Amino acid sequence: MQLRIFTEPQMGATYDDLLAVARRAEETGFDAFFRSDHYLTMGGDGLPGPTDAWVTLAGLARETSTIRLGTLMTAATFRLPGPLAISVAQVDQMSGGRVELGIGSGWFAEEHSAYGIPFPDLGERFDRYEEQLAVVTGLWGTPAGETFDFAGEHYQLSGSPALPKPVQAGGIPILVGGGGKKRTPRLAARYAAEFNVPFQSAADNARLFAGVREACSEIDRDPAELVYSSALVVCVGRDDAEVARRAAAIGRDVDDLKRNGVAGTPAEAVETLGRFAEAGASRAYLQVLDLADLDHLDLVAAEVAPQLR
Repeated sequence: MQLRIFTEPQMGATYDDLLAVARRAEETGFDAFFRSDHYLTMGGDGLPGPTDAWVTLAGLARETSTIRLGTLMTAATFRLPGPLAISVAQVDQMSGGRVELGIGSGWFAEEHSAYGIPFPDLGERFDRYEEQLAVVTGLWGTPAGETFDFAGEHYQLSGSPALPKPVQAGGIPILVGGGGKKRTPRLAARYAAEFNVPFQSAADNARLFAGVREACSEIDRDPAELVYSSALVVCVGRDDAEVARRAAAIGRDVDDLKRNGVAGTPAEAVETLGRFAEAGASRAYLQVLDLADLDHLDLVAAEVAPQLR
């Protein structure tokens, strides 16, 4: 199983905090550094305030060299699809082809009202989300020298030069995720290189992966073309005392973390991740909530990751 680091900087982090985590993740051999795309904290004061996901990743693209970079998940409500395609392709160029785009419909109503972002009902958000996927992938997939047109209910493009282009071979991977029963699997089957299940049990992961595989089969796509991944909060310590200290630092209960995340000693973490691998996940996004605790990354890299390769 491949391990990636996933951060929630809206809870309180500067760009420099994120840079330190990304660099340590790169140095210790994690496959990728991902961040959420949110503008409002879900608890606490959120100081010093949010950082923009794609501005952050542009900076990290120039200050790292090998680690992959991406979002879980960019909100389709935040950006128009044409400018989003430009931004992500530019960051791909800046990184030398290391970028991935996780994109979802958007869900956090309060951050929209806090920053004046329209927040339509769920049906319309999903309609816009589907059109965004069509536009972004259509722009990137248009051959150089040709133009792209799109006539949707919410977005219309005419004569777009569809520039700039991504630089990585095969294009920028698209991640779709969530627990939807119908539309989400269909969108993953049509547009995604990866399907991600956030913060659910191994059994739920297996069920949701199966739904995506079925949706792939319905459109004659090989389900094995997709990567299947899980996102889980991580809290690992060398012993029970260190686990308890790390759990307290993020305001979480150890027993709850062990039930719903990757927590405990390295051996316990390996056992937990093994269950998700058995459910079909070949990649795990480890949600790191204490960004100042770089020793946590060192421990996971040294004593958990090698046992999953």
